[in-house]
Amino acid sequence: MKTTVRKQDDQGLRFFGQVIASVTHDIKNSLATINENAGLLTDHAAMAARGRPLDPEKVNVLAMRIMDQVKRADGLLKNMNRFAHSVDDSLKKVDLNEILQLLAALSVRFAAMSGANLDVQPSPKPVVIETSPFGLLNTLFLCLEVAMTAAGQGGSICLRPEKTDNGVCVHFGPLPDAAMANQDHCLSAFIDARLVKNSATRTLTLIIHDL
Repeated sequence: MKTTVRKQDDQGLRFFGQVIASVTHDIKNSLATINENAGLLTDHAAMAARGRPLDPEKVNVLAMRIMDQVKRADGLLKNMNRFAHSVDDSLKKVDLNEILQLLAALSVRFAAMSGANLDVQPSPKPVVIETSPFGLLNTLFLCLEVAMTAAGQGGSICLRPEKTDNGVCVHFGPLPDAAMANQDHCLSAFIDARLVKNSATRTLTLIIHDL
């Protein structure tokens, strides 16, 4: 029992660390861009002080670049805040549409590194399940890692939620090769779920049961 709990804790910490490291890396990139453009604005101000006419168009372009990066950084921080609060409740009703949107936002850098494109196709109606929000995100991320590996460079992965009689499921695909070396690798002990493959539709489906 202690070994299982330790593995669960290690897996959760690894996931938490991966996401925080990725988001903060992107925030640092935004800050670097802001700093670079602020430096250029300072250069223009210094040239204007020496008598060179100030070009309003160039100043406006630099200001817009800074504003865009501030907006980007703000979005990253909001997603990180939502992710951090996923550990607040061990059991909570959540909408899978919203969870998948958050997962996709947190996974942009991972998808870029694997060369895969992510697309969330939300259900027209809320897909609600009572579960561990953090455990759900952890499990979905592990499955997404498998799907991205299967998709390969230039592959496109659609994440589609669906309500079932006993809970919900998430479809990952279509994939060029839905085979997995080890199914247990992509499941966590946080929630009651199992991953199955459908060779006919070339999809991986995560089946999640209500707690």
